[in-house]
Parts: sequence; C-alpha cells; structure tokens
Amino acid sequence: MMYFAPWKIALIVGICVLGIVFSAPNLLTRQQAAALPSWLPHEQINLGLDLRGGSHLLLEVDLNAVMVERLQNLVENIRRDFAKEHIGYTGGLGVTGKKIVVHLREPQQMAQAVDILKALASPISQSLFDVGQKDITVTPGSDNTITVELSDAAIQEKAQQAVQQSVEIVRRRIDATGINEPSIQIEGRDRILVQLPGVGDPERVIRLIGTTAKLTFRMVDTSPEAEAGRVPVGSEILPAADDKDKRAGRPTQYIVRKRVEVSGNDLTDAQATFSQQTGEPIITFRFNTAGAREFAETTRQNVGKPFAIVLDGKVLSAPVIREPILGGSGEISGNFTTESAKDLATLLRAGALPAPLKIIEQRTVGPDLGADSIRAGVIAALIGFLLVVAFMFATYGYFGLIANIALIFNLFLIIGALSLLQATLTLPGIAGILLTIGMAVDANVLINERIREETKHGKTPMAAIEAGFSRAFATILDSNLTTLIKMALLFAFGSGTVKGFAVTISLGIVTSMFTAIIGSRLIMVTWLRRRRPVALAV
Repeated sequence: MMYFAPWKIALIVGICVLGIVFSAPNLLTRQQAAALPSWLPHEQINLGLDLRGGSHLLLEVDLNAVMVERLQNLVENIRRDFAKEHIGYTGGLGVTGKKIVVHLREPQQMAQAVDILKALASPISQSLFDVGQKDITVTPGSDNTITVELSDAAIQEKAQQAVQQSVEIVRRRIDATGINEPSIQIEGRDRILVQLPGVGDPERVIRLIGTTAKLTFRMVDTSPEAEAGRVPVGSEILPAADDKDKRAGRPTQYIVRKRVEVSGNDLTDAQATFSQQTGEPIITFRFNTAGAREFAETTRQNVGKPFAIVLDGKVLSAPVIREPILGGSGEISGNFTTESAKDLATLLRAGALPAPLKIIEQRTVGPDLGADSIRAGVIAALIGFLLVVAFMFATYGYFGLIANIALIFNLFLIIGALSLLQATLTLPGIAGILLTIGMAVDANVLINERIREETKHGKTPMAAIEAGFSRAFATILDSNLTTLIKMALLFAFGSGTVKGFAVTISLGIVTSMFTAIIGSRLIMVTWLRRRRPVALAV
C-alpha cells in the first residue's frame, strides 16, 4: 500500500502532466490555440449558448405527415394495380384518418384484392428479429370492404427513422452555412434541439432548417378535363411558387398529376449559377445513375408536354419538354434572387426532410449576457477554491497543503478532459465544477481524519497513514459510486444543460478519486520516506 513502483510513479506523474498540457490551450485565444504546432494539443472547451451567446431552437418533427405520405403512396399503387387487374371499387379511394378503406364492387374479387394489397407491403427492416414483418396490415371486412393500416411496429420504425434522418439533414444544412460548433440533439420522441453558438440573427438559418425541400418532377395534366378547369382523378391543383401572375394579377395554379416521375432524392448535386441567355440566377442539378435513367425516359415519352418542377407543393416552373434530356442534368429557373438560389441549392444538396419541422421554441442569448455569466462563474470558482484551500490548510496543516495540491491537479484534469472530449461547457457545467471543488476534498477530509485518529491511538506515522487510506477507501468509494449512479441517471433522462452538469460532475468524481487517493498518497509517502518524522501533526 505504501510502496510505489517506479512505473506507477511515472504513470501518475504522466497523467498529471497531461492534464496540464491539455488544459493549457484554454488560457489562449482560439486563434492562438489554432496556431500551436500540430504535435501540441490545441483543443479548447466549447462554450454553450448561455456563456457564448447564440440561438436556441427546439423543433418538432411532424410524424403524422410521414405516416400519411406512406398511405398516400399506397393509394396510388392500389389504384394502379387494381386498374391492371380490372378490380372495381366505389366511393373513391383515399386516406381516411390513418387508414385506407377500399369498398369493392364485386364480392368475388375479395381474395384477389387482398393478395394485391398484401403484395404492396414492405418489410419493416432487415433485422434478424424482424424477418417476415411487414409495414401494413390488410383486414377484410364483412361488407365488401378492406382496411389497410400501418402496423404499430412500422409506425415506431418510421418515426425513429424520420427523426434520425431529420437530424442528419439539419446538420448538413447548418454545416453548409459555415456555423461553427453547432449542437444538434434528439429530444424525446419527436423533437430536435438545435443550438447555434455565436448566431445572433437566426432567421436565414431558420428558413433553411424549416424548409422541407421536397423536390419532385411531375407531368402537368393536359387532358381535356383539366383544360376545362376540372381536376381529374389522380391529379391535384398546385400553386406557383411565384405567388402571383404578374400579367393577370391573380394567383397562378397548375393541375399536376400526383404521380412522381422523378424524385429529388436522386439528385447528386445542385449549384446556384446564372443563365447564359438571360443572366438571371438559376439552379443547375445533376442526377445519379437511376435518376438520370428515369429522367431520360420521362422526357423521351413526353416531348411537347409541360413538365412541372415541384418544391414543397409549389410549382417552381413548368417548362415544355422540347427534346429528350439524356445527360442526367438540367436547370431550374424562376424568380430567384442570388441568395434564394444559393439557399435552394444548399437545401437540394443536403436532401429533403422526411417530414415538416415546426419550431416550438426559439430564443436568442446575447454575447454580453454570456460574458457576464463567464465572469461571474470564474469569480465564484476562485472564491470557492480559495475558501476550500484556506480551510484545508487551517484544519490539517501540511496534510491540508497536500490536499490542496491534489485539488489543483484535479482542476487541471477536469479542464483537460473537457477539452479533450470537446465537451460543451454551460452555466450549469460551471456550477458542476464549483460543486466538484467542494466534493474533491471530501476524500482528503476522510483520509486525514482517519490518520488523525490512528495517530491518537499511538501508531507510527507509516502505520497511521496506511490505516487512514485503507479504512477510508470503502467510504470514499461508496459515496462516489452513488453520486456517479445519480449522474448517470441525469445524463440518461436529462437534456441539454442537465447533461452538461452530469458530465462535469462525473468527470470531477473520477479525477478527484485519482488525485485524492492516488496522487495525495504518493506525495505523502514521498514526504514520509524523505523526512522520516517520529510523530505526525495532523
């Protein structure tokens, strides 16, 4: 217990030195830290919104839209497959609530219709445990009706996928704006927390985040019924992205077929540029192999017909196909400004959101308030540190000084670990460091009190120190483990700043265990072997 092998001493000293080295860049500005040689650590602690200032957004994913979209796609497939097999139905065909109800004309076609509907189901996942599970349930009724619903497992999986995909797309869009160190986290079942340090005016970012950017290429309905102003089955009326027809002074609308010929999901690139003919801002795009093939086939079959480019339910433009487009690329024109063209190109490159996002909370923290919080936190930490140091020295003398040295190294290790992990420090995190300062000396208090008791019982200095560490260890371990369990629960069920508080406290517990039990013991043993005192004054 009281002997340290040379390799152990080297390891303990090395860990303490690393704590100092990794925490040192926080004493520099970000520019100075970035200019350090590559072989030196240059990571700094990231400051949260309440310290640095910036924008806080809480978004909610419209999961119902995901379910309705899947059912609407099923409606189109049902209509197509029933027409092929000459299966008649009455009352129209559409989504009612969260299900599709099909009323058959001929009861004898029930079995065939059920087989067709079951064939439209998709597997939930490729997991070994989900083999054979489908995303829809088909239930025949007694009155020539068939009900199609999404299964509970499919709803859960689609919700999870929609949120995860939304997080990834939001991250891509924000990264494209050049914002440094954004924090994007899933909150609960259907919410996304976005924190943008240093962003004082988030309006442009909100537009980028909140735009679904679902791009589709569909045919304009040119049937006689549509020309007469009526909406045929399988078509719908969509407004133009440009709100008004400048010549007529009234809203412009298009009757567009619901069938998607080419999806924007097949885009591989989109760039804002200028038209060589008119000089106006346009967007050029390029498809992947599958999208290029579908685009070529669609334009080949529909030469001379208008082709609608639809973004989030609005028609950007509807050019007439003059000739087949075989290169897998094209351009989108409209009344774009330079900035709106750049933003739309960014959205198309990042991909479409699987569901609309709704902003349910938005707040902005000014940098002045953050600076005041940092100043107050630093002052509180210094006062707390000085009070603890003074108390330990006044109470335990030289052994209190050893505890203070261990406390200093504990702070270096905490800051170094936060920097290495690139953790985000918030105001509750500073409170966690303050709390850690007090908790860090608890172990030293227990050890020193034990040493004092053993000394009063007449034990030698070496025996008293060994007994003090060994008998206090169980109590120290028990109290710190219970605190770690509580912090683990806070991290698991908390969110945002609560998680930051839990991380700071947990790191502080681990480092204080190291410095109080191992570091301070090494210092005591080294002092004891060199001075060899006859009695201890604790």
